[in-house]
Amino acid sequence: MIGSLATTSASSFAASGRMVAQRGGLTAEEQGQVEALKQTDRKVKSHEQAHMAAGAGLVRGGSFEYQAGPDNKRYAVGGEVSIDTSPGWTPIETIAKARQIRAAALAPADPSTQDRRVAAAASQMEMQAQQELAQKTSEERTGGGSENRAINAYRQVATAGNGSGGFSAEA
Repeated sequence: MIGSLATTSASSFAASGRMVAQRGGLTAEEQGQVEALKQTDRKVKSHEQAHMAAGAGLVRGGSFEYQAGPDNKRYAVGGEVSIDTSPGWTPIETIAKARQIRAAALAPADPSTQDRRVAAAASQMEMQAQQELAQKTSEERTGGGSENRAINAYRQVATAGNGSGGFSAEA
């Protein structure tokens, strides 16, 4: 008698579990799908939030691609943010901006292929700005800047004219 009672209880429990699932509208398989969608939703939103946090001031908004689950709720399954990748006004500003762009692109724990492309472009932008800065600094040290070249040319004309006439100039 105890054995049959236990069997009946187990059968009743299994039947009531099915009834609960049916009352909730989801089978065990659908509940599994919902759990997977919830996990994807959290991952996608966390990924985009990492971009926004690291790219503060450069990153604008986030848009998500949604999928409806078996429970008729929408879950994010993809997303993107916009980031300002234009150079700064000066090489120094560009270097700082490129570093922030790269940090924002690589901020998520699992950067996408597009994230890595943006980071690579930011690294290229930083290298170009460093080259510009080095060239500018070198020209300023050697007097090769356009303003210094004009002054040097003026001095040469003035020096050449000192011995042959009344023209002289000092800078």
